[in-house]
Amino acid sequence: MKNKKAAASAENSGEVIADAKETNAVEQYWHSAEQTKLRNPPKNYKYIEEIAHLQFELIKLQEWVRLQGLKVVVIFEGRDAAGKGGVIKRITESLNPRICRVAALSSPTERERGQWYFQRYVSHLPARGEIVLFDRSWYNRAGVERVMGFCTEEEYEEFLRAAPVFEEMLVRSGIFVIKYWFSVGDDEQERRFQERMRSPIKRWKLSTMDIESRKHWVEYSQAKDIMFARTDTPLTPWYVVNADDKKKARLNCIAHLLQQVPYTDLKPVELELPERQPDTGYKRPKISTQNFVPKVY
Repeated sequence: MKNKKAAASAENSGEVIADAKETNAVEQYWHSAEQTKLRNPPKNYKYIEEIAHLQFELIKLQEWVRLQGLKVVVIFEGRDAAGKGGVIKRITESLNPRICRVAALSSPTERERGQWYFQRYVSHLPARGEIVLFDRSWYNRAGVERVMGFCTEEEYEEFLRAAPVFEEMLVRSGIFVIKYWFSVGDDEQERRFQERMRSPIKRWKLSTMDIESRKHWVEYSQAKDIMFARTDTPLTPWYVVNADDKKKARLNCIAHLLQQVPYTDLKPVELELPERQPDTGYKRPKISTQNFVPKVY
């Protein structure tokens, strides 16, 4: 029993350490990423070098969106544990949260259930100069709500009819709408579910609905096929990301996203740090008058 607990603890610590090392390693490569433009990866590429390169390109895209007043919506849908969150994290961690933000809506309230279905999503759409990443979206109706019986047949059919029209309205208003579906195999999803169940760091990602969805694997597949048939349009197509390999999925998705919004090769404005205001007799208050956080490290 002790050996199992020790192994689980080591696995959890390893996950945290790996993420921290990745972030640190990426920052070390930024000086070289700054000197390159979006390009095809070399055959012997290294993940850290490529993610650093792509994140620097995302900064350029962000600057272009801000300066040109563009509006961008990116939808992330797919199987549970398919790695959507990991991609969203790699996109946002180098960007300004005032420009690029995540919309991850919880279950609708009683009041929202009485609204026009798309209404609660409209309030999260981007203004000029903003990028919004939808971690799940209005396509809940075509997936979980359909399979788990949270909507009527009439509501479901109306959604499939209205979604392409709604998205056409968004595009005609000047919003870029980009839709990704993350696909993961049965065996790989099973492995990731087991990993989340063992790890207290990841357990929050595993909801009762996620566990229940395992019982409806085929029904979810059928619902996804119908959703694609009815909402995969030339104006707002679905792009499928093979997510069995998390790192490759991150690189492929971000590289593709950068190709969907034309942008100029902008670099962030270089800033100069001004000299500090000279001390003209200012005296700090006594340390004894302030409450300090204890130095336990």
